[in-house]
Parts: sequence; C-alpha cells; structure tokens
Amino acid sequence: MTSDALGIMINDSFEWVAGMELTGAEITVRCLVDEGVELVFGYPGGAVLNIYDEIFKQKGFKHILVRHEQAAVHAADGYARSTGKVGVALVTSGPGLTNAVTGIATAYMDSIPLVVISGQVPTGAIGMDAFQEVDSVGITRPCVKHNFLVKDVRELATTIKKAFHIASTGRPGPVLVDIPKDVTAHKTAYVYPESVVMRSYNAVVKGHSGQIKKAAQMLLEARRPMIYSGGGVVLGNAAKQLTELVRLLGYPCTNTLMGLGAYPATDPQFVGMLGMHGTYEANMAMHNCDVLLAVGARFDDRVIGMPAQFARDSRRIIHIDIDPSTIAKRVKVDVPIVGDVGAVLDELIKLVRASRERMDEPALAEWWKQINEWRARDCLNYDRASEIIKPQYVIEKLWEVTNGDAWVTTDVGQHQMWAAQFYKFDQPRRWITSGGLGTMGFGLPAAMGVQLAHPEATVACITGESSIQMCIQELSTCLQYRTPVKVINLNNRYMGMVRQWQEFFYGNRYAESYMDSLPDFVRLAEAYGHVGMRIEKPADVEPALREAFALKDRLVFMDFITDQSENVFPMVPNGADISEMILAEEL
Repeated sequence: MTSDALGIMINDSFEWVAGMELTGAEITVRCLVDEGVELVFGYPGGAVLNIYDEIFKQKGFKHILVRHEQAAVHAADGYARSTGKVGVALVTSGPGLTNAVTGIATAYMDSIPLVVISGQVPTGAIGMDAFQEVDSVGITRPCVKHNFLVKDVRELATTIKKAFHIASTGRPGPVLVDIPKDVTAHKTAYVYPESVVMRSYNAVVKGHSGQIKKAAQMLLEARRPMIYSGGGVVLGNAAKQLTELVRLLGYPCTNTLMGLGAYPATDPQFVGMLGMHGTYEANMAMHNCDVLLAVGARFDDRVIGMPAQFARDSRRIIHIDIDPSTIAKRVKVDVPIVGDVGAVLDELIKLVRASRERMDEPALAEWWKQINEWRARDCLNYDRASEIIKPQYVIEKLWEVTNGDAWVTTDVGQHQMWAAQFYKFDQPRRWITSGGLGTMGFGLPAAMGVQLAHPEATVACITGESSIQMCIQELSTCLQYRTPVKVINLNNRYMGMVRQWQEFFYGNRYAESYMDSLPDFVRLAEAYGHVGMRIEKPADVEPALREAFALKDRLVFMDFITDQSENVFPMVPNGADISEMILAEEL
C-alpha cells in the first residue's frame, strides 16, 4: 500500500489477469480504467460496496471522497468543464442518488458531459420498497441526456461504453448508469468495445454546405452586424475559430454568461456579456443589429427576454448549433445550420476569405461609432471612492493579482454577476459557473474538481455567505486532498440577488433574505485546517489577495465584508425587452 501526492491510498499489488471472468464490480472499475478516466468523485454506501472494494484494489484512477453526493457531481462537473473530458461520479442507491440529482440537473442545463454511476437494490427487490430504493431512472429522466438500468452483467461493459459515447458526443450532457447490487456480484467475460453504434443516436457534425454559403453571404451584406456566442463554442472547443472569424470580419462580438472566454474579453471588438445583467452596449447592439450570427447559443430568457418582444425588431438571424432541437426553439431564424460549431465556423471562414463580395465598410464604421457611444455610458461604473468595500472592486483586484490567468468558479447570485462583469476572461474553460439551473453550492466543489484536474493552476472560488454554506462541508475534502483553492467570499449579510429583487419589485420588503446568524468564517476555515482572513477596508483588499495567492499550498478563505446596499447593474426587469435596462445612474 502506498500514498500518492494527493494523499490517496493506492494498492500497488493488484493486477488484472487477461481472459478471466470478472464480476460486475470488477467490470465497472475496469471499464473506467479502459476509458482513460483519471478521477472519480464519490461517496460509498451499501449498494456500491462491491464496486468500492474493487476500487480499493486498483491503481488505474484516483477516487476522491467528497462529503456529500451533490458535491461529488459538482466536482465531476468542474473537472469536465475545465478539461473537456467526461466527469465521473459514483453514488449509492436511495438518498445517495437523490442527493446527486441537483448536480445532475446542473450539468444537464449547461450541457456538461458526465457519467454518473449509481448503485441500486438487487434486481429481485426493485419495485418492492426495499431499503434505500428509489426509481433512479424515473427520477433522473427529465434531467439527463440518457439513463440506463443494467439488469444483466453481460450488458454492463457495453452500457458503460454507450454512456461515455452519449455523454461526450453531439450536445454533451450527463448520463446515468444504475447498477443493481447483485449485478455487481455476477460474473461474465470482460470485453470493453472500442466503439459503439446506436441506430437511434447519430450526432450531426458537418453543417449543410448550402446553408453555410447563405450565412456567409448574409454576413457580408450586413450593415449593423452582431456576433452572439454561447457555451456551445466553449464546449465545442471552437474559441479559436470564433476569434478568427470575428477578427476577419471586424464585427462586434458578445458572449453569454456560459460563453465567457470564447472570445477574449480584453479585445476591443468584445462588447461585453449580454442579457439581464449584460452591458448596455452589448444589449443595445443585439437589439439594433440587422444581421445576427448566433453560435452555440440558445436565445434563453435571461439573454433576450420575451421572444415576442425580441421578434418585434427586424433582424435576420443565422443560428449554428449541434442540437437541432435548439434551433428556432424560442425565436424564428432565417438560416439554421445544424452541426459541430467548430467545423461550421471553419467552413464559414473559408467562404468569407474566398468571397469577392466585401462588407459595407462605411456602414460598419458608422455602426461601430454608435456602439462606442453606447459604450461611453460606462454602464459598469461604481463608486471607487467608497470607504466600504465594493464587491466589484474585489473582482477587479482579483483579476489584477492573478494577471487574468485564474480558473474561476462561482456560486449563484450577485457575486456571480459581478464576477462575469469584472473578471476579463481571455481563454475558454476558465469560467466555471452554474448558468441554466443557477445552483447555489456549486462553487466550492466545482473548484475542487478544477484544482484536482489542474494541480498547478490558480483556482479561485467566488462566492457569497449564503451560497458557500450550501456545500461548505467540502472544506474537509479540500484538506484531505490538499486542494489550495482560494475562496473569495463577498459577504454582504444578505441573500444578495434576492434582496435586490425585493428592493426593486417588492417594496423593500426583505422577506427572509437577511442572514442574521452567520458563522465566523475565519474561525470556521481554521477549524477545517485552512487559512482564514477577514478583510473590512478597501485599502486591505489587494494586500490580502496577494498574501493569499502567495500561499501556494494552502486553501485560504477570504471573508470580504462588502457594502450591503450594492446592486448589480445594468439590470433588465423580468419580462422587459433587453434594451429596457435599469442603470445605476438612473436611480
């Protein structure tokens, strides 16, 4: 028995013997090894003890023991988002599975490739209200890309191969494999297929050439063009192609919350994030453009508001996405293109370069003049002379101290929006956040997954005093596996975004949004074996950040006491058009 650099126990004596019949538990573990899995995040229980016994004997991958099953899936999610590989979580039956559902739904809403293996009661006990039995397939059906219940050990290896294939191809997503305990004890000859073919599942990769030609022509005819990219560009590893096309055309580009980093935020052609808390210039350009290229984005409610209002303004839309069900789901489009975004952009770039038709340069110059007038509104301005710490200031200093090179995870709320607005992401996969589901508690376990995937990287978890307590027990996991995450807690003693909505739309009735019994986060961090800091003055923000990031091998919990009254601006009220923003200067 030895211990690796992360403190994980590894049994060096176990060897697989070719040609042997293996139990279902051995097959499960062997499949993960043969699939090239590096990390498995999990929590043991009765239904998966056979699998855990085999994990103990192997040395092909590392198992990370979390303190809650929700955190196992969030950590696997953070690993997947930051690497582009499939994340893997392992949970037991009953409450193990139900605890994992929030993480599964989070990954599903953001199209993150995961394989979640769950234990199940023995096949003969299914449907008998057995101890720790739930209908795992039924419970997860609405929030997975696909799920399987494996009742025959002879189908186990092929099923796991299918799970990885489905999770990672087409529009990615989580796949559940539910394995009854007796199946993990049964034996069969082990064969892991090199590939699988499913008649009912064939992801489209190559876009229709005729549609791509139409798109190229429409882009070159534009007088007020806009390029709008989403998380699909990041997931499709197409940031390079997007950047090339945007610079080739000279058009403005905006990213969704999930697409941040797909185009460099420090580039002048980037007009900021759009949507409910997007920049004035991004939303106004989206509202007033005549040709819109949407790449790997889905026109969700937080981006365009109500579809009927968005459709009132005349614009021609090109929509590129690998998922055909996403195209024209919320808005009518003129040129739909189904295919891998990277492959489609490659073809589009070739056509634009080869075209004899050139864009209307005077019209484009006039369009940029208008955008720069909107940009001059400086919609993200805040009181930099405040004697109370402004949360925006903390994020700006974080970006400076880390040279814009950190991997940043967040929870959900005001701090998430400030991080999106003020940390300038120039690279894809550096921004790790729960977008579609908006899951509080995501940030810390996701940061663990990122740090374990990139041991030498700088990883920051931006959170709030409400969100961090959802999965704060993972500070214990961070200690065990020596993950030196830096936690930036923007502590305003409120559920910040809830309070903001109550201020704007509920007559300042702060119903249950005030946190009047908070722990001493410094002492709590220290109790878990980490470093704690409390920062109360603006002058101490940068020194504290530099001190914390200098501690390369320690988790540091920084509790920044921030202005309780600060709000996120711009803000588009629910149901309003994206051009109908509330700006700080207007209040």
